[in-house]
Amino acid sequence: MAVEDPTETPRVRIDGVGKQYDSAQGPVQALDDVTFDVEAGEFVCIVGPSGCGKTTLFRIIAGLEAPTNGTVSLDGDPVDGPGPDLGLVFQEYHLFPWRTVAGNVGFGLEKTDTVDSGERRRRVQELVDLVGLDGFEDSYPRDLSGGMKQRVALARALAVDPGLLLMDEPFGAVDAQTKKMLQDELLDIWTETGKTILFVTHDVEEAVKLADRVVVMAKEPGRVREVVDVDIERPRNRSDDAFGTHYQRLLDLIQE
Repeated sequence: MAVEDPTETPRVRIDGVGKQYDSAQGPVQALDDVTFDVEAGEFVCIVGPSGCGKTTLFRIIAGLEAPTNGTVSLDGDPVDGPGPDLGLVFQEYHLFPWRTVAGNVGFGLEKTDTVDSGERRRRVQELVDLVGLDGFEDSYPRDLSGGMKQRVALARALAVDPGLLLMDEPFGAVDAQTKKMLQDELLDIWTETGKTILFVTHDVEEAVKLADRVVVMAKEPGRVREVVDVDIERPRNRSDDAFGTHYQRLLDLIQE
């Protein structure tokens, strides 16, 4: 997908982000000088070995915790807490069990004064259709499969039309077949909506399949090792030589 003019302000800027925690053994540097941009409309994945600080970085970008140093900005404005410009999707679905599919999707819209009830219903139905859950509007989470629950979580994140969709291993809890289906559906939604997506994953194959660029992190402390362009035409097939080349390059960087 084409992105906006890179000379303009990036959708997301992570600039010199560091994070230090105190422990019984002394200070622990979880992140050190993490710096990269995400342009509007880009799909960027973050990968790295266990303990490299991917989830910590996710929480800082999401405004769920503050960096020790450095800044995160969205469209030039500093991120200092969760807000409507950030749509969050986690591995755990975090759906309200007492709310229907439509009730979960529309939750964020109920917190705004700018959307009346008629527009809210229209928007909810539009998103339910977008994620392929037409006919399940009145179902409760207990009646849904894992893949369907994650579709609800995605629709809920999109409901307030955020500038950034931030996803933390969202398909890590589903089986391989469902994962592939959700990946394909996410790419369709990304193409249709033009959203900027920052996607944290431990799955290198998933990163090659989805991303325009992949941020590879190293650990001790967590830092950016390299940013790799994935210049393969979509749809991408695991059996293609170019796919295998990118996969091996990312794997080698992670294992160094």
